[in-house]
Amino acid sequence: MKYTVLIFFCFYTSALFSQLIKTVSYAAPIYPGACQMTQYLPLLQGKRIGVFANQTSTIVGVHLIDSLQHRGMRITKIFAPEHGFRGTADAGESVGSYIDKATGIPVVSLFGNKTKPNAVDLKDVDIMLFDIQDVGVRFYTFISSLQGFMESAIQYNKPLIVLDRPNPNGFYIDGPVLETPFASFVGKQPVPVVYGMTIGEYAKMLLGEQWLDWKYVRKEDKEKTLTQILGFEEKHTNFKLTVIPCKNYTHKSKYILPVKPSPNLPDMASVYWYPSTCFFEGTNVSEGRGTDHPFCIFGHPSFPDSLYLFMPLAREGAKDPKYKGFTCHGWNVYASNNEIIHKLNNHLQLQYLLAAYQLFPAKDSFFIAPTNGLEKDYFFNKLAGNSTLMMQIKAGKTMEEIRKSWQPKLEAFKLIRKKYLIYNDF
Repeated sequence: MKYTVLIFFCFYTSALFSQLIKTVSYAAPIYPGACQMTQYLPLLQGKRIGVFANQTSTIVGVHLIDSLQHRGMRITKIFAPEHGFRGTADAGESVGSYIDKATGIPVVSLFGNKTKPNAVDLKDVDIMLFDIQDVGVRFYTFISSLQGFMESAIQYNKPLIVLDRPNPNGFYIDGPVLETPFASFVGKQPVPVVYGMTIGEYAKMLLGEQWLDWKYVRKEDKEKTLTQILGFEEKHTNFKLTVIPCKNYTHKSKYILPVKPSPNLPDMASVYWYPSTCFFEGTNVSEGRGTDHPFCIFGHPSFPDSLYLFMPLAREGAKDPKYKGFTCHGWNVYASNNEIIHKLNNHLQLQYLLAAYQLFPAKDSFFIAPTNGLEKDYFFNKLAGNSTLMMQIKAGKTMEEIRKSWQPKLEAFKLIRKKYLIYNDF
């Protein structure tokens, strides 16, 4: 009898385990466009290649430049964004052009006074390749760099390949939509702070919405290029945009970055909080540069000592942070990835910004004022993309009231965005 029971138990548990295997789904690993080499190597074969890249441009731990050279591709120029090709420069730090010691390839910096390649840069380039890990936030400057790179490709009639990468903040949309008078390198286009698109989708939108600068392109070439993009005619120019998509990515994915995208986004906690707390950059409150967890730690020396205590110090990527060497008090919102995602709840969290304003002793100096005093030149307003948010904070509006004011423009943007999606939406 006991053997019968044992056999039945084994059969039952085996059947139960089999059913469990069937019902549990395992997410397939996500691979960036750079990994899909069979899709773009034939397009590069025999061409002189100009690559826009930084430390995030990797293929399973190997840098894209090394992978291409190993396969016999001829790279004649490297173009670098903010923080430089190796990704170690401070935010806003000027990085000059030079010869990369590891590869011997000339590196042209496209940040600061020069934001796009010129005729000299591209004279030995047949095809342009863009591969940068973005974080899906309007004021993160890599999408502005993408725009300049695309405009040069059109101006100098070069084909462009964008190797797409997942957006770690691509699972929601929120924040104020930029208004044209406040356009700058930390926000060029009328998109919200968190726009829910990969860099490849964003490139398609720049073209399709005709948001690029065509002033250097002859009218007839512009018409031919746009006709080609919209698919109404055969190819008329050498310029062509090709987006190599990611594999197994959707806008529901919670993609963990394998390489930190910049010195002050060292982990996913900083990446997730960045859209909400980067606004402190436009104020006299520390945004946490010079600490272990930038954008997760923020505060001011004058805030109550009952709050979290920290001291910003000089380090790589933050050589001279706000209040270096001074004791500050504020908040530490660092937590596990899942805890942060749950707390954010697919929204910007402005409660700390509003609380900091209320605690700040001299309200008139909370926002860093430009020397000319112009509303459009406040860095806070460039980050927000308008002057409304500053006025709302000064007026004591609640986070709910502020968020409600964003909705009409957010809904209009969502309709535009849907036209250019490559991946399943959330």
